[in-house]
Amino acid sequence: MSTKSSVRQSAVAALTAASAASHGQPIGSAKPRSLRELFGLNVFSDDVMRARLPEGTYKALQKTLKKGAPLDPTVADVVATAMKEWAMEKGATHYTHWFQPLTGLTAEKHDSFLVPDEGGGALTEFSGKELVRGEPDASSFPSGGIRATFEARGYTAWDPTSPAFVLEAPGGTTLCIPTAFCSWTGEALDKKTPLLRSMEALSKQALRILKLFGSSAQKVFTTAGPEQEYFLIDKNFYYARPDLLNAGRTLFGAKPPKGQELEDHYFGAIPDRVLAFMLESETELYKLGVPVKTRHNEVAPAQYELAPIFENANVATDHNMLVMETMKRVADRHGLQLLLHEKPFAGVNGSGKHVNWSMADDQGNNLLKPGDTPHENAQFLIFLAAVISAVAKHGDLLRVAIAHAGNDHRLGANEAPPAIISIFLGDMLQDIVEQIEAGGAKSTKAGGTMTVGVTALPTLPRDAGDRNRTSPFAFTGNKFEFRAVGSSQSIAGPNVVLNTIVCEAVDEIATVLETAVAAGKDLNTEIQALLPKLIKASKHVIFNGDGYSDEWHAEAAKRGLPNKRNTIDSLPDLITPKSIALFGKYGVLSERELHSRYEILLESYKKTINIESQLTAQIARRQILPAALRYQAELATSIGALKSAGVMIPPSQAELLAELVSTITDLQSKTAVLIKASDEHSDGDSLAHATYSRDIVIPAMNAVRVIGDKLEGLVPDDLWPLPTYQEMLFIK
Repeated sequence: MSTKSSVRQSAVAALTAASAASHGQPIGSAKPRSLRELFGLNVFSDDVMRARLPEGTYKALQKTLKKGAPLDPTVADVVATAMKEWAMEKGATHYTHWFQPLTGLTAEKHDSFLVPDEGGGALTEFSGKELVRGEPDASSFPSGGIRATFEARGYTAWDPTSPAFVLEAPGGTTLCIPTAFCSWTGEALDKKTPLLRSMEALSKQALRILKLFGSSAQKVFTTAGPEQEYFLIDKNFYYARPDLLNAGRTLFGAKPPKGQELEDHYFGAIPDRVLAFMLESETELYKLGVPVKTRHNEVAPAQYELAPIFENANVATDHNMLVMETMKRVADRHGLQLLLHEKPFAGVNGSGKHVNWSMADDQGNNLLKPGDTPHENAQFLIFLAAVISAVAKHGDLLRVAIAHAGNDHRLGANEAPPAIISIFLGDMLQDIVEQIEAGGAKSTKAGGTMTVGVTALPTLPRDAGDRNRTSPFAFTGNKFEFRAVGSSQSIAGPNVVLNTIVCEAVDEIATVLETAVAAGKDLNTEIQALLPKLIKASKHVIFNGDGYSDEWHAEAAKRGLPNKRNTIDSLPDLITPKSIALFGKYGVLSERELHSRYEILLESYKKTINIESQLTAQIARRQILPAALRYQAELATSIGALKSAGVMIPPSQAELLAELVSTITDLQSKTAVLIKASDEHSDGDSLAHATYSRDIVIPAMNAVRVIGDKLEGLVPDDLWPLPTYQEMLFIK
């Protein structure tokens, strides 16, 4: 047996011998606590600030948090002292400015509270200056040309709208302060800064509409609730798969006899080991104030989902990053590996991150809540029309917001919406929209009730419309669900685009209505005149049918809806004159910042494909080929021995050897083609290089996989070096 095969067999043995009961208690939890005690335990929350800050300081800070007022510098020192004392009481020895650079991950640099004094002792200090600003090196993060290697200065700036928290780890406890990250020249080098800008821009425009309706609201914010899908496999398997270890997805793997076709995993009983992981993850997340609500098995084997309750989109973005990081740490403690790639296993469903998005004012009103009679709810209809108009005009930018190499494997497959951006409204709203276009909405279609036909079961209320899981952007009662976001993505980018395109639509509507009202015209009359125009101009983006069907693709083309099937087709839309004008007008992203992100996304795509292509060639040459050659030698020796003994060789055995020889030869030739393709690149700019990766390298890589997967079906199990799909997906 080969060494690699021994690793694989050892992985199976170690897994089957392991006991889930051996996993200990969550870090920092000496005794069980109630959910109410747990939630927000490690968060510098409003309750903590009210208890620890002087009344004047607390009120000044609340003006910043609730109304967006500038932060008084004198407040920072008082807050910093209180924050340090609170964190040290929880065991913190260090603090960090926790930020989200353009890597798509989080970043942190830890500094100690300890400061030496003149007498040879030490003090603990944390000033307002240290709270408000940090200075990490900005030259080593992706900047897309904004920062040269020698231009190293960058700043992190405290975001008081997202609460600080303490993070417990085996090695100690750290105070984490959410911050924005910008260059010395002022450009945003992170995902938080444009998000905050876009939320502020949308608030400004939405308040104009609310003011027309007599609202006294002073701030509007977007809300988000990202449903996180993920895979879990045993860590022994993970370490025995170089492709999972380095690329996050399997570059080889034959389809197992059983996949997801029986549909028996979805919402099935959660395996004990996985449930133990989920319970500990939830405990850690509750302590960080993350409002996780739902857990369940997803469609694919070994796939699961966690869903939170809505919250402020900025905080929701921070919390989703914490969800991914926390689950990864907890999985490791349970001997599991968390996989967040959009398509870690071919042939079964990939993972998305359904981002539920809405708008709310500071008085607690959801602006996308229809009410019992939405046909009479003019304010709701105005905001609904604004969202529809925005998506109709800027569907290309929503597509850009979800464009990356991982998501290319998922979009358009049976588990994910197509790359065509359309809106699902449901029967009730569709009926109202049609009434509006015809001259005015006069009724709302009721859902009614339904009986199941069993006397003991209650009569159930029926929603006015069904759900549509094939739509990339679906209205689901009081929010829109953006289903096309990839599971590994930060939700900041999609939220930035949604906020900005809706901001523009709301701005245009507010201008029309304000002008009419200023001229003495009746607001309701003007709304009744404006809504049909908005619907008529944007109804081509509304589609309530099967988004997976070929008929829809043909219909979408007739409607003029773009179908950018992959990242390279989509990314240029980020830097069109239309995009530059939109983001520049509302101060969300400058032209230079847009170009930087365009370059970073292209570079990330190219590097991702380069890593995958090198891994494919390495695994083919160093693991699959040696195993196949060993089997070829064994088979040839066996057949030769039979011939020497005068035994007639059945044709099927000779054919098996011939097929094996031919397949090994194909593997070698296809691998040589891939290596040559990977070593070369086209001349030109970043787009040309990335396009070459898509058009030349990926097909060469896929060709090697086809042969490798064929060999998995030929080589004996005891010689095959890689953990199989059957093992990884089904052995818990």
